[in-house]
Amino acid sequence: MTAYSTADVAALAERLLDRTLPKEQWTHAAHLTATLRLVRTRDPGLERDLPGIIRAYNVAVGGVNDDKSGYHETITQAYLAAIRAFDAALPPGLDDGEAAARLLATPLGDKEWPLNHWSREALFTPAARLGWRDPDLKPLDHPPAS
Repeated sequence: MTAYSTADVAALAERLLDRTLPKEQWTHAAHLTATLRLVRTRDPGLERDLPGIIRAYNVAVGGVNDDKSGYHETITQAYLAAIRAFDAALPPGLDDGEAAARLLATPLGDKEWPLNHWSREALFTPAARLGWRDPDLKPLDHPPAS
């Protein structure tokens, strides 16, 4: 499992935002950790802003955002809602490094987590990539706000 110090967490989020994070470092753990940091430091408009942040980063590292690859709306919004709920339940004053370690130790740390809620056939469609799609297997404990 990846361990991040508080300074690492801050740097990871900054490098995502300024698009200098090397593509090979944009792992599942990095996605979750950067999102946790943004949840903890940005305004509640992250549901609106995060798609553009991720899309811009993908393009900056040579990727594309289309109906087959790149940004995935359903996955992003599901994780964002779950990470918001996770963060809200943390003890006050917990530093970002410890918060990230705790997050990565939850079921969210497994990149297969969405498949507890969506079938592959439902999740990996252009419609789910480009817009929100409700789970077809099991409701989310913390669904995104509508």
